[in-house]
Order: sequence, then structure tokens, then C-alpha cells
Amino acid sequence: MPKKVKYRKHQRGGKLRLWTKKGSELSFGSFGLKSLESGLVSSRQIEAARRAMTRHIQRGGKVWIRVFPDKPMTKKGDETPMGKGKGSVDHFVAVVEPGRIIFEMDGVFPDIARQALKLAADKLSVKTRIEEK
Repeated sequence: MPKKVKYRKHQRGGKLRLWTKKGSELSFGSFGLKSLESGLVSSRQIEAARRAMTRHIQRGGKVWIRVFPDKPMTKKGDETPMGKGKGSVDHFVAVVEPGRIIFEMDGVFPDIARQALKLAADKLSVKTRIEEK
């Protein structure tokens, strides 16, 4: 969750179909998890994936998170009738384009890194691929 946002409620935005140039290369680690489709990844999904990875590598190596959930998503209360304005902010998401590196990892054996990234990929809502340097 960001410390401060310029606008409290954002609009959803259109579909992203183009492959990104920004954040598409491994910069910090030797292994990475690259997105293959566009989508919204919630802060809870990012945290669940991070926990799955760090548990599997048993606090060895280093993990980098390359996306940040800075887009607020709103939700109206249950059984609320239509109208009466936009709902309140419910959670935050990160906008992920195809080709974007989501996680990076270094300092572990290749087979352990692949397995840890596979566990992380299962927690995310976008299709991913494991990248190696």
C-alpha cells in the first residue's frame, strides 16, 4: 500500500496488450518470473507469492519484488443499490503488462530457484514464465 496517493480513487483504465520495454530484463538476480499477459495483481497476491518463495528457499539468497501495488481499487458494500456514487477504496493492485519481470531471485541453486518461482507463480493471477540469466 502506498504511503500517499495523488488521487484517492482511480479509474480502471483500458486493456494493455503491448509487450513492455520497461522492466522486461533481469536487473538484480539470476532468476526471474516474467508476466506473459496483462492484468492486475493485488497486494495480497504479491505478498502470498513472496512468502511462498522465501519459505521454499529457507531464508537463503535474496528476493526482489519488481512491481508495486499503487493503484487503488474501489468496492461498494454488499446489497448496496445502484447509484449513490463510487464505492470506497477496498484494496490496491499493481498493473502488470506482458513481458514485465515481477520477481527476481539470486543466491540459491537453480533447481531450488525454479521450484520457488513455480510456487510463486501459482499465487498470481497472470500467466508467467521463469527467466534465467
